[in-house]
Amino acid sequence: MLNNIGLPGLLLIAVVVLVLFGRGKISSLMGEVGKGITSFKKGISEGSNELEQDSADSAKDVTPETEKDKV
Repeated sequence: MLNNIGLPGLLLIAVVVLVLFGRGKISSLMGEVGKGITSFKKGISEGSNELEQDSADSAKDVTPETEKDKV
């Protein structure tokens, strides 16, 4: 069904949406979508950094407890 929509059909849909909601509403909605995507990427990045930090902290000292005192 959606395979038959070409460029003229998409332009018609865009014009109808623009008329129904207005330019300001669509602009603010796209701004919120952009902020959400940015926040999502930031959260993913912080989460992966936290996991890397945790694995680095746990891998720092692998000396057995009995040999720590011999140093």
